[in-house]
Amino acid sequence: MKTIVIYNSQTGFTKRYAQWIAESAGADCIELSAAKKKSMDEYEAIVFGGWACAGSISKLSWFKSNIDKWADKKLIAFCVGASPIENPEIEPLLKKNFTESELKKVSIFYCPGGFNYEKMHAPSRLMMKMFIKVLKAKKNKTEMEEEMIKMISSSYDISDKKYIEPILECLKK
Repeated sequence: MKTIVIYNSQTGFTKRYAQWIAESAGADCIELSAAKKKSMDEYEAIVFGGWACAGSISKLSWFKSNIDKWADKKLIAFCVGASPIENPEIEPLLKKNFTESELKKVSIFYCPGGFNYEKMHAPSRLMMKMFIKVLKAKKNKTEMEEEMIKMISSSYDISDKKYIEPILECLKK
């Protein structure tokens, strides 16, 4: 199946996953900016990857605007975020990015990435530092909030190639 993996990455985690998927699936792999100028007619499967930002998937609107045009193709979207895969909030957050009819046409997946403050754009870095400050100032923090403060206070990497397996299985079906 001729496949293309299209990604939007800010700090490199989504790019890494896109490259892993493309390499494992024998697919083409390009950045979103290049994909916007390219015809997708030759592809039977289109995989889109974006990073998580405040419960949304970055640049997902481009992918969603083409879903009906690509009705004859296998469509997959993956989101890379800073939360461990076990986080129970992930699945509902992923699904809220799509309408019910879109969910019937697109398979969605989550891949844990991490934080790289050194590569993060200044506005995003500032937003995260403010979020941490607000969380730290909160009285009666939950155990989950305490853990979140520890995790996002510095750069970390929890990405792993094993998380692309469900995406590769979906491509084979």
